[in-house]
Amino acid sequence: MFTVTSANVNGLRAAAKKGFVEWLAGTSADAVCLQEVRAEEAQLPEEVRAPEGWFTAHAPAAAKGRAGVSLYLRREPDALRVGFGSSEFDGSGRYIEADLPGVTVASLYLPSGEAETEKQDEKYRFMGEFLPYLKELRVRAAADGREVVVCGDWNIAHREADLKNWKANRKSAGFLPEEREWLTRVLDETDGGYVDVVRALHPEQEGPYSWWSYRGRAFDNDSGWRIDYQMATPGLAAKAVKAYVERAATHAERWSDHAPVTAVYEL
Repeated sequence: MFTVTSANVNGLRAAAKKGFVEWLAGTSADAVCLQEVRAEEAQLPEEVRAPEGWFTAHAPAAAKGRAGVSLYLRREPDALRVGFGSSEFDGSGRYIEADLPGVTVASLYLPSGEAETEKQDEKYRFMGEFLPYLKELRVRAAADGREVVVCGDWNIAHREADLKNWKANRKSAGFLPEEREWLTRVLDETDGGYVDVVRALHPEQEGPYSWWSYRGRAFDNDSGWRIDYQMATPGLAAKAVKAYVERAATHAERWSDHAPVTAVYEL
């Protein structure tokens, strides 16, 4: 079994004080992909920066306190790469990948955007560069005999079933037609060629949501968004036997506004 977890930690230093350290100590995952770390390696306490039993790799953003992605692996990878060859985005702490035996595991933090602003233009630029890279990665990995799983906060709800209040969010970043169409391309077997692992195992389920606003009673009412994904090549997706969201039992027990998304693959 090969277990992978993706989690947007909403600030790793803050998450560490709220329960992330205990969660990491208790997880059975072989690979943990973190997003929105928002800290440089030297700013992290030792038990978070390099916990016993894990190989860790951190890719902070050049802009302090922004973005940042990390990988926690049970073994040292065969190769490690930060960024995807983008002059604009490789220093922004949004992508890191590692080659393990038979599989490449990546952590992605796609820009959130903001409708009709420069932030949305930035998001579209990222998407425009990233899809060709996803295709290239799939082909390159296949040539090396590897499958691929790109985990992370993709900041797009693909279908109406992926957010509770979809009607009220049709003009909101994260559910715009252009964004959803792009994700459809990622998942098109003749285009991007990836599989949404959670949706493949739960085709008819509403959600399961992975992000809830801290405002109001969104978490208590399960009024969330499914924007955290494990996108895998078809060969790996076919080996997924279980996928689920590790939703906290109560609002008070959350260590992020996102919940970990975990998948178990029978390799």
